[in-house]
Amino acid sequence: MSVDAELINKVTWKIPNALALVGSAHDGRRNAMTTSWITQLSMEPVLIGVGVDDDAVTHELISGAGAFSVNLWDAEDTRVFVKFSKPADDDGDSLNGRPVSSATTGAPIFDGALAWVDCEVRHTLALGTHTLFVGEIVDAGVNDDEARAAAMSDTRMKYGGVKRH
Repeated sequence: MSVDAELINKVTWKIPNALALVGSAHDGRRNAMTTSWITQLSMEPVLIGVGVDDDAVTHELISGAGAFSVNLWDAEDTRVFVKFSKPADDDGDSLNGRPVSSATTGAPIFDGALAWVDCEVRHTLALGTHTLFVGEIVDAGVNDDEARAAAMSDTRMKYGGVKRH
């Protein structure tokens, strides 16, 4: 039985997803990308999973470094996500003009993030077009405890469903 691609897109785009910037760094290169495929997977140890397109620069950098960051953003400032749908411009102090620093793993941590986690990769799982990177939280911070984290539903962005050719 074949399910219509348009129907699959309509259904999968309704799955509530957080929206965040995933940071990565390896061999002097840094990047961040918008993601909506992120979730907590375990409590002991605390594991975070991110799905990353196999062709993305971020995939290459996470694979090389064995680490990534997840930067949650204020739902009132979703314009940031459009800028990070392509590889980021790195001027040394910022990515796409957004100031960054690093924590334990060296992955970019955004100064403007409302909260962030820094993760060391513990598992990878190839899943067709994407790889699930499972990272253990080794560092974390909260910059704004009152703001609501952005979700895909706060934007007009859509990601998921059937691969568009």
